[in-house]
Amino acid sequence: MKLPNALTHRLAGSLLAGAALFCTMLPAALAAPPDQVRTQAPGYYRMMVGQFEVTALYDGYIDLDPKLFKYTSAREVQRLLARMFVASTPGMQTAVNAYLVNTGSNLVLVDAGTASCFGPTLGQVVNNLRAAGYEPAQVDTVLLTHLHGDHACGLVSGGQAVFPNATVYVDKADANYWLSETNAAAAGKDSQALFGMARDAVAPYQAANRFRTFDAVTGAEPVPGVRTVAAYGHTPGHTGYLFMSGKASLLLWGDIVHNHAVQFRRPSVSMEFDVDSHAAAITRSRIFADAAKGKLWVGGAHLPFPGIGHVRRDTVGYEWVPVEYGPIREDQLAPQR
Repeated sequence: MKLPNALTHRLAGSLLAGAALFCTMLPAALAAPPDQVRTQAPGYYRMMVGQFEVTALYDGYIDLDPKLFKYTSAREVQRLLARMFVASTPGMQTAVNAYLVNTGSNLVLVDAGTASCFGPTLGQVVNNLRAAGYEPAQVDTVLLTHLHGDHACGLVSGGQAVFPNATVYVDKADANYWLSETNAAAAGKDSQALFGMARDAVAPYQAANRFRTFDAVTGAEPVPGVRTVAAYGHTPGHTGYLFMSGKASLLLWGDIVHNHAVQFRRPSVSMEFDVDSHAAAITRSRIFADAAKGKLWVGGAHLPFPGIGHVRRDTVGYEWVPVEYGPIREDQLAPQR
């Protein structure tokens, strides 16, 4: 039976409309997927310690060779890394963290990151400080745990102070060691670069009379609410900083740990770049015991970002318990001045 032309046209139109509607209802999976973004969130994490606002700043990462461990076997290192699902190829991914603490009276930066001293995977402290809502010129105090380049190089850019209004503090034993031309000349070729990094990092602050030293053994207080904690070994004046607000405390301990999978379980294991690896191991055991007993918040320069958490004693050594992500609650906030 032959359909009238008008009916044929109406039928064809209905079929085309139905096909179009069907196409719009196709599952999204059949459409081309969007391109992957492949960028990470800004590298900062914020929490309150009492009435102190603490912001962890991610500088980046570096892959460390497991052969750098001392006082253990390669087999034991691989076992401990595997236990915590830490890859060792091309190296152990090791974070570099700094910490910005707004006490309400001072804006304090603990360590300044690497800048361009150690390659393209690092050097993000200033970018992440800005992402966190601050500017380098607002920092009034920089507390260095020690003068290794991954903690001090970020103080300068092109020979100029990155934190132009800040006074820089470091233990006098570290300053005497790393800023000594005599020590630099006597050092091995591989170590001489570290002495140069230290001198260059503090030079503009020295020129501006914004460089100070202290004796951490005395529990000096560079700024109110912050006490120095001697943690010698990794370097001659390696220092932690205990921030205290009300009943809350946070110990920013620098390089007590370079790898959480190995050194919490085995505090006696040190690293090749410890200036005094035996003293570093003794200090690590003491700091772990104190942190676990006091249930302290601690922050580490080379712990997985944000590097903040607690130390818990275990049947064998210790365990690292990282902070749980959460919002800044209203009941944690101090009244604005």
